[in-house]
Formats: sequence, structure tokens, C-alpha cells
Amino acid sequence: MPDLSPAAEAPDNDSAAHAFITRWSGVHASELATAQSFVIELCELLGVAKPHPTPAQDYMFERPVTFAHGDGSTSAGRIDCYRRGCFVLEAKKLKAAATTRGFDDGLLRARSQAEGYARALPALEGRPPFLIVVDVGNVIELYAEFSQSGATYTPYPDPRSHRIALADLARPELRQRLVQIWQDPASLNPARISAQVTREVAALLARLSQSLESSVGFKPNKAAAPTHQAQTASEVVANYLTRCLFSMFAEDVELLPKGAFTQLLQTHRADPETLQHMLRILWADMDHGGFSAALAGKVLHFNGKLFKGAQDAGYSLLLTPEQIELLIAAARCNWREVEPAIFGTLLERALDPTERHALGAHYTPRAYVERLVLPTVIEPLRADWADARAAALVLAREAATLQGKAQDDKLADARAHIRAFHHRLCTVRVLDPACGSANFLYVTLEHLKRLEGEVINQLQDLGHAQDALGFEGETVTLQQLRGIELNERAAALAELVLWIGWLQWHVRTRGLASVAEPVVHNYGNIECRDAVLAWDAQEPALDDNGQLLSRWDGRTFKSHPTTGQPVPDEAAQVPQWRYLGARKSSWPPADFIVGNPPFIGKQRMSDALGEGYVQALRAAWPEVPESCDFVMHWWQHAAAQVAAGHAQRMGLITTNSLTMIFNRRVVQAALDAGIHLEMAIADHPWVDGAGNAAVRIAMTVLAKGPGEGDLLTVTDEVPGEHGEQVVSFTEQVGLIHADLSIGANVAAASKLISNRGISFMGMIPLGAGFWVTTDEAVQLGYGSVPGFDKHVRRYLNGKDLMDRPRGILALDFFGLSSEELRQQFPAAYQWLKERVKPQRDQDKRASRRNNWWLWGESVPKFRIAAEGLRRYIGTAETAKHRVFSFIDGDVLPDQKVRSVVHDSAYVLGVLSSQLHVAWALATGGTLEDRPVYNTSRCFETFPFPDTDTGLTPALREQIAHLAEQIDAHRKRVLGHDSFPLWGKAGMGASGASATADAEGAPAAPTPALPQRGREPETFLPQRGREQTALTLTGLYNVLTALREGRALSPKEQAIHTAGLVGVLRELHDELDAAVLAAYGLAPTADSEAVLTRLVQLNAQRAQEEAQGQVRWLRPAFQHPEKSLSKQGLFALNDGAQEVDSGTEKSLSNQEQFTPQAWPPTLPEQVRAVAAVLAAAKAPLPLPAIEARFKGRGPWKKSLPTLLATLEALGRAQTVALGDEAAWRGT
Repeated sequence: MPDLSPAAEAPDNDSAAHAFITRWSGVHASELATAQSFVIELCELLGVAKPHPTPAQDYMFERPVTFAHGDGSTSAGRIDCYRRGCFVLEAKKLKAAATTRGFDDGLLRARSQAEGYARALPALEGRPPFLIVVDVGNVIELYAEFSQSGATYTPYPDPRSHRIALADLARPELRQRLVQIWQDPASLNPARISAQVTREVAALLARLSQSLESSVGFKPNKAAAPTHQAQTASEVVANYLTRCLFSMFAEDVELLPKGAFTQLLQTHRADPETLQHMLRILWADMDHGGFSAALAGKVLHFNGKLFKGAQDAGYSLLLTPEQIELLIAAARCNWREVEPAIFGTLLERALDPTERHALGAHYTPRAYVERLVLPTVIEPLRADWADARAAALVLAREAATLQGKAQDDKLADARAHIRAFHHRLCTVRVLDPACGSANFLYVTLEHLKRLEGEVINQLQDLGHAQDALGFEGETVTLQQLRGIELNERAAALAELVLWIGWLQWHVRTRGLASVAEPVVHNYGNIECRDAVLAWDAQEPALDDNGQLLSRWDGRTFKSHPTTGQPVPDEAAQVPQWRYLGARKSSWPPADFIVGNPPFIGKQRMSDALGEGYVQALRAAWPEVPESCDFVMHWWQHAAAQVAAGHAQRMGLITTNSLTMIFNRRVVQAALDAGIHLEMAIADHPWVDGAGNAAVRIAMTVLAKGPGEGDLLTVTDEVPGEHGEQVVSFTEQVGLIHADLSIGANVAAASKLISNRGISFMGMIPLGAGFWVTTDEAVQLGYGSVPGFDKHVRRYLNGKDLMDRPRGILALDFFGLSSEELRQQFPAAYQWLKERVKPQRDQDKRASRRNNWWLWGESVPKFRIAAEGLRRYIGTAETAKHRVFSFIDGDVLPDQKVRSVVHDSAYVLGVLSSQLHVAWALATGGTLEDRPVYNTSRCFETFPFPDTDTGLTPALREQIAHLAEQIDAHRKRVLGHDSFPLWGKAGMGASGASATADAEGAPAAPTPALPQRGREPETFLPQRGREQTALTLTGLYNVLTALREGRALSPKEQAIHTAGLVGVLRELHDELDAAVLAAYGLAPTADSEAVLTRLVQLNAQRAQEEAQGQVRWLRPAFQHPEKSLSKQGLFALNDGAQEVDSGTEKSLSNQEQFTPQAWPPTLPEQVRAVAAVLAAAKAPLPLPAIEARFKGRGPWKKSLPTLLATLEALGRAQTVALGDEAAWRGT
């Protein structure tokens, strides 16, 4: 970063500013000569360092940049003045006699050039937050984009005040603004400025809310239906405080007399009863408007729902002196600076007793919200605005060549295009179908108002100022923003947040006098209801005997009278409901849909929503698979609106499990319906509003029709000032697949019959009582009760695989009835009945309740597949590194282990190669920031090599040998070669001798049984204890660092030495080379080439299987009647041909195209020509552009002016093509 310290103290009086203004007023000189002198003297005036050349090129004049064009070519450019992390400055010296049209045309050109320079900066430098456009001696324009993520730069601080005339530099506050841009631009970020104020306000309100609830005394009616609860204490307090805080805001923006509300509180701070009465009077007067006895003056007519109900008991509360002081402290905060985008969230927590603990922690930053709102709503509108503005400027250019009435008429036509867009902007509808406290809607509103300000400015620049008066009665309003929210408190806050935001913007940009009465309208644009399910009636669910059905509330526990362990409290019940006439909810019409629906996983839906609700939901939404998360019902509904053409775009937040197969099916179905992903982020940090937990989410934006999109990938996350993560991205442009990837379409890969039936998710005991220590196992009968030993099983989860194995033992009575268990092993029966049955009695699944002594999921198919095998292959479901290992055949895998039930080292080798790792990463999902291995997508779709791909007996043997070496090497350095959870490489059973129990089944040796709660060193064999600090995760962290060429930390160096990671890397490199050869790929093939080959091979294998040829992996098990001798001994020729990369070029050097009809309207013509230039593979001369269109009339005559306008707006560039000019898109 550049040195941001000032070179000298800024002058302490205005004399230097006046001298500067006088010096530069009316200067006439060339652009380059004046621009640098102007900037140098401006720096001296501001007291900041002057530009100077450095090797880092971080603060200098004429900073070189390289533009990359769509046709593959590059060109050089130079930034007039650049300061890394601060600004790009583009200067012009426009002619003094320029017309108003010429003046703005030049500034538009300068702004477009500055934006182009910002985009051309190296990715590592990022885009600066400010653009400065200078017309030397006249004006400085400021544009900002604080997210630095590639969004549009918008006028700063707003469209009415982003221009600083030269004479305005006499104002100290404007000079200070420029100093901050030079030295600390982030300090000007409105979100940063207001975030601290907002947090302080919410913290005070939380204290007051908690105090008030304890004194109000209302109690919730838990037995009532959720939609018919009586008003609770928290609701009374929330409504009261909402009136208070709006009054605080109103006095700070002077909608009430300045300081009037605070003064009222201070005047009656010693007389709470009088204050209660005076607030009731004030708010009732604000509802109707007119004279208010409480203030002894007139108040505006505020209206709305906020101040209704003055006769209600809880309308104005009787406060204690301490509560009044808290209210006064909150009123003294600067409510002008409150940030609506986060205020609603913090206030909701402040007013909600269950969420108040999260108040001081993280909240969703505004930048996160903008990251979705901009591509969903604002960018398509700005694209339309760019076309309308370009059309108007084409006409303005033509008007400049005319005189008199002809000129006036042409300018009127230009203004008509601006007005038409403004009408579109004022009638666009935006819906958030899970709006919460309206942070998404507020951010949308602000950007709509910013865009409207630019439109009005442009109209004024094209003619007389009074033309702006034509907008009276038509402006962007809250009526355009619609929301659906189930929570009544959040819905009320949403309306409050939107009105505060709208009034803030209105007063800031147009002044207090422009506020019309009534100040607040009851538009009813926030609907308080369920967004995905509607029903005619709701009634308690009854059992067959007519008794009310209820369920455990999912969170209340008690101590077991015998064991003392926490078990579900069966007395903590909530009613079950039936939903009569259940159906999909309808949504109000919208052009854009954006929001953040609730995160509830499929496993938690019944507990969170109730079994009756879930059943009704699934019946109403048959197109959403039952395995999907709750949020996918919003996603499906919004996608259907886009597919039907009812909405232009939709953008929603989901958990990052969107890329996993069960949710991905919904995405794929939407893409198949004729829409495309316009923008996607597969994995992004977020804050869950319900629990304030840091979670990982995905963002997706859909648009109708085919098309490419922007795929953003998080590359860095740095803790921000308020606990949020400041995120950096890389960007790809291309066709985005359902798995949110660009490139080979792995999401379309088919499941292969050859891989069927040998890969499984592990088991789910579902009850802590199944775990036993060595002593407990002996106490229950291990080593003494005949037949018991085989039911004490070694158990392995994903953490055991990747970290340090715990040596867990588990009771497994699969195959026994409860009666058999009680007769044969009564001690174990009682143990499980006391420790497992209480929990299982609360399970909603009857099979789990009735079979409480058995594991929740025993996975019989795995047991059948593993029978007789001495070992099988396992990998952790969720892990940073995708590592496969051999596991002893008698070890039971946990649900967090994915097994491939095969004992072949060759299969282990292929799975351990970088080819399969790349496939697994591309086809699997993610949990938080860790890849997830999904057997149906990662394994069952994976095509193994065979003789038709280049596999030979020698290669097969080499792959198997290397896999054995890798497995043995890891276990040796980890000290696992004698540990009974894994057998030695090449052996089936543990290295320790095993005894046989009374029924002849092999049993683990008693001395090796772990004692629960002790460190693994205490029960590992003596050999290898010194290595137990090593883990697979640690080994592969170092291996990754070696591959990346990164310097190792001292800890990593120790792991490298102890774990012989250099040897492990060598073995893996040799394995990767052998597997690449088995697929016929070059040793240098990158991941994209690998995935492309595997997708092709998957399609080939699927075609073979459709014709009856299956290349079974375990033919003796999967298809025993198939002759093993026929497997892998022949290659099939399916007629597929490799495409020569040079074929396209050899076919023709000429682009093939079909002329399109010349569009009827000027904005459409602008859009069409810009699209032709953007799609062209080389610059196009004027005849080539003309050839792309067909139509009658003199349309060709307007092309040069249209192209010149696109160039002025930065949407086209002129290049020399021999002796003629040509154009290309930018």
C-alpha cells in the first residue's frame, strides 16, 4: 500500500483556497500540461503527499495499465493519476465555449475512461473505492464503489452533490472530503460511518427493552395457535419502542421540531406518569397532524400504522426513572447517521428476548447485501439506463448540428428517452419473499434512488431545469418494494426501516421542505404471512382416540433419575397442527425477486416447523424433493417466476449445500426450463440472523433465456472492523452449471451401473448409550458372557480418519430382537433401555422408537457388501483434504465416513489420485469451507479407466503397488501400523493377535480396548507413540504447501521431517502420473482437461451400459452371474471422436452470422450494436457492422453517431485496421 501520510500540514485558513481558485479559474491550456499541475497544486492545498514515481507504481501520474479485449487482444493505457487503494483520477480540459451538451459529453467520456482504467488494474491491487473526474478549472466529480467487487461506481455522496465546482473548494468541509479520499477513503464509506452509531443505538434499546419486559407483565399464550397468540410483553414493548425511535429519528431530521422529543423526555424525567400521558398525546397528534399540546406547537400529519391505537393500554408505558434515562441516552444519538441496512437486524435482536444475547456480535454487513442486490436488481436496470442515455446522447449530438426549432425538437426527443426510462424506474416492482427487517429492500431502495438522481441530472443537462418538474407525482417510492414476512415483529420493523431509509434519503437530497403530508403512508407493502404455504384452516392434530397430539419442543432436557445424564424432557411439549386446504402461497407480482430465506436443513424441518406443517408443505410442493432444504421452496418458486417470464431476475441466498446433489436437482430443473445463472458464488461467509452464527452460504442470480454468467470464487477472507469478513474474489465468465461451476459440465454426469451397490454412507447409532469404555464393556459381559464379544465393535468416524483415532467402542446388536437381547445379554439390555430409550421415545420415526436397542441407521447393505472382506476403503465425508485409506473389515464406519467396499489396492490408487480428487471436488458439495464427498455424485458417476482408455496390466499393477506403499507409509509414520483400527497394508486383520469368542467370531484383543476419555497414547502400542502428534490432515497440509511452493512454518517443518512428507509427495506424484497414463492423458494435463476427459468418459460408459455392457468393479458381488473373464479384456469403440483444438480455426477464419433486423427504437439500436461489438472476435469496420443488420430506411446514416456515442460512454473503442477505422466492444 502507498504511504498515506500527508507531506505537510494543510493550510489553517481559507486564503490558500481562494488563491488556488483564482489561479485556476478560466485556465486555457492542453489537457496533459494543465492536469498534472492542477493535481500537484491541489495536493499542496490539501496538505497531502504529491504523486511521485515508485517501483510499486502505487501513487503516480501516467500509471500504465493493460486492457484485455474480448477478441483476445490487448492494448496499453495510462491513468492520469492513480493512488492504490484510494482513487483513479481522470482529467480533462474542456473548451471554455463548449455547450452544455458538449460539457457533459466530455465528463461522461472521462468517467467511462476512469471506470475502464479501474477494471484494467491488476487483480492483486483491487479496484480503488473512488473515481475522480476533473474538468480542470471547472469542476471535480466524485464516484464511489466501496465494496471494491466490480459493481458500478455511483455519484458520491449522492447525485445532487457529487460535483464540486472550483469555487466550492473555499468550503473547508469539501476540502476535508478530498483529504479523506487521498488518505483514508474507507472513512467516507456511509456504512462504516453509520455502523458504530447503529450498534450503540441498538445496545441502548436492548437494555431498555429487557428492563421494560420485566415490568410490563404480559405472558405469552403458548397453547394458542402461532397465528392467534395474544399480545406478549415483548410485543407491547416492541411497539412502544418503535414509536419512540421513530420520534427520535423525526426530531433529528426535523420532521418534528428539532430536539422536541428529547426535550419532552428531559422535562418530565422526574414525573413518569406525566411523561406517559404526554407521549400518548404526542403520538396521537402525530397520527392526525395539527396542534399538539405535548409540544405546544404544530406537528406534521404522519399517518401510517405506527401511531394508531392511542386508546390501547400498552400504547404509552409507565417508565421508571432509570428507564427514562436510557430512553434519553438513546435519543441523544445521531439518528441521521443510523444505517437502515443493519438497523433493522440489530433492533430485531434488541426487541427479541431469545436473540438479545447476539446483539453485540456479528450482523450481516451492507456489502454482503449489495453483493446480491446489485446483480439481481440494479445492474439490469443500469444496463437499460445505459441504453437510454446513449440513445439520448445520439440525439443530442445530432441536435448540435441543428438550429432553432429543429434543434429544440431533437433535444425534446432526447429528453423523451430519459423520461421513458424514468417511468420504467418508477414502476419497477421488487419483492423480498422473506424480508425480515427489510435490509435487502432498503439497500435496493437506496440504489434505485441513486439511479433516479442520475436520471434527473441527465435530463436537466439536456435542457431546461423546469423539465425536472415533469417528474412531480412520479418518483421512486416505497410502493414499489414488496415484502413477505411471517414474524409480526420483523414485519413491523421492515416498514419502519423502509420509511426511515426513504425519509433519510429524501431529506438529504431534496430538503425538508419537499416532504409532503402525510409523512408516512400505510401502503400495506409488507405482508405478514407464510411465503411458501397457505391454508384455509389450522386445527390441533388428534390421534385415533381423539387426544391432542404433541411433540417434544426439541430443546428442553432433564436429568435421568438413574444415570444423571441429560435426556429429553417429555413434559416439554408443543402441540401438533393440521393444515386444512394447504397449498402453495402466492406472491405479489414483481419484476425482480431478491432476499435471504430461512436456513433450515431437511433433518431439522420437523423439529423446527412441526410434522404437520412439513407434511402439508411436501404435499403442496411435489416438485421440490423431500431431501431438499427448506430454503429451496423459495428458490423453486422464484425460479418458476423467472422461467414463466413474470420476473426478470431473481437472486436468493441459500446455504452452500446448494451445490450438493439433493438441492442441485432443483437448480438443474430450473436450468432445463430455459433460464441461466447470471451470477453465482458457491461459498461465501454469512451471518445467520436466527442464531447469529457464522455460516457459509451460496448466492445465485437467475435470468431468463440462455447466457453466460459471472462466477465469483472467494480467495481471501480478512476480519473486518465489526467482526465481518472482508472478502476478495476471482471472477470467471462463462456458462455456469447447476453445481455452480464453469467448464466441464460434471453436474450432468450420469450414475454408472458399474459403480452401483458398493459405496455407502456410514451408520448412525442415535444414542450416546451405545458408546462404552473398556471397563464398561467388561462390566456388561465382554470376555465373560458367551457371544457378547462380537457385539462390541470398533467404530470409526471422519475425525478418527483424519485426526487422531480415539479407539471408540460401540454396542451393536443388529440382527437381535429386544426379547433376544434381554434373554442373552440382560445387562446390556438394561444399559440401553436407561440410556438410549428415553431419547428414542421422542423420535418422530416410529421405526426408531420401536427399535430403540438398534442403531438409528444400521446400513444392512454395507454389512452384506463387507461380509468376507478383510478390508475396505474409507474417506471422511467432510474434510479439508480428500484422502482414502484402507480400514479393517470388522470396523463399523460412522455416518461421517463414506466407504467403498472394495479390497483392491488398484481401486484405492485410482481414488487416491489427483484425477479422482478433482472429480470429487467438482461433483461434491461443501460444508462451511470443507469439501463434502457424496457417494451418489462423487463415486457412482466416476468412470474408472480400462483398456479402452490406455490401462494395461503393467499400469494396473503399478497403481496398486503405489497405493499399497502410500497407505503403508502413512500408517507407519502416524503410528497406526499396530493399532487395531486399521490393518497393516496388504493385511486384512489387525497386526495384533485376535482371540475367538464362544461363537467363533473374531474379536479384537482385550488389551487393546481403549478407555474412554483417555488420550490415544495411553492405549496405543508402545511402538509409534512418538508419532501420534501427526495426523493425516497435518501431513496433507504440508504436502499441499510443498506443491504450492510455499515456505514451511516451523511447525510444518517438524511435520515434514517426522512424517517424511517428501517421500509421501514422491509416491503421490508417481501415482498421479500412472493414473493419468491409464486415462490416456498427458502428464501435464490440468484439472480442466482432466474433468473434460472424465465427463466424456462418463457419457461413453453410460452409452455402453444402455447397450448392455457394464464394466463392473466387483463383478463377483455386483453381478455374480456375469463371467469375470469378460471384464476389462476388450475395448469398445463407441465412435466418439476427439476434437482437434485447431479444427475451428481451420474451418474458416470468417465469423459466421445471420443478419438481424435493425431494431425499431433507439435504445434497442444502441443495445444491439453494443452486443455485436462485444460478441465479435475481432474489431469490425463500419461495413462489417452494417452487414450484421438488415432493414429499410436511412438507419446506416445514424451508425457513425451511434458508434461515437458508445465510444464516449466507454462501451466501444476505435482501433486502426489498415487504412480504415474499426470498433470493438470494451
